[in-house]
Amino acid sequence: MIDVVSVTALQTGSPEAFALLVDQYSDKIYRLVYSIVQRQEEAEDITQEVFTTVYTSVDRFKGDALISTWMYRIAVNKCQEFLRKQSRGKRSGKHVTYEQVQGTPQQPSSSYMHPGMELEKKERRIILSNAMNQLTEQQRIAFTMNKQEGFSYEEIAQAMNLSKSSIESLIFRARKQLQVLLAAYYDEHINR
Repeated sequence: MIDVVSVTALQTGSPEAFALLVDQYSDKIYRLVYSIVQRQEEAEDITQEVFTTVYTSVDRFKGDALISTWMYRIAVNKCQEFLRKQSRGKRSGKHVTYEQVQGTPQQPSSSYMHPGMELEKKERRIILSNAMNQLTEQQRIAFTMNKQEGFSYEEIAQAMNLSKSSIESLIFRARKQLQVLLAAYYDEHINR
């Protein structure tokens, strides 16, 4: 675990301390970023950007939060930058990535699943992803961090630089919006 001594070593440029930080947090940062941007290649690039930013700006880390919280804040900011750039260049229509159809590479198949069931699971994942993409950026990030990555409201508030009550409100509104979107989809496509 990164401690005060390690943070001090990071701030003095210790390659060993940085390697320890990367070793401890690279998977967590990648999972968070992937959950938000939903594309493997971009998630890898953003994760690398996060650690580059950490390396170049760790001397400005004040220690008023955990270093992990500071890194999550950087990751969320990088994801928000990516999503804003993406939405500026977006045309009408739905974008479904290869990873969404094929499943994320971190999900090894541990048991046999009938091809029909597997297809249904992929379809549900795409439907949920499309519904999530209709949420506001902040709702999607807060909901993803809480429901998919298991962050507490306090951790999300620190990472997004918002109050805990704002996070509670974002997640509540995201849940309600998803209920409406998914109910509408199932009413239209399933209950014909």
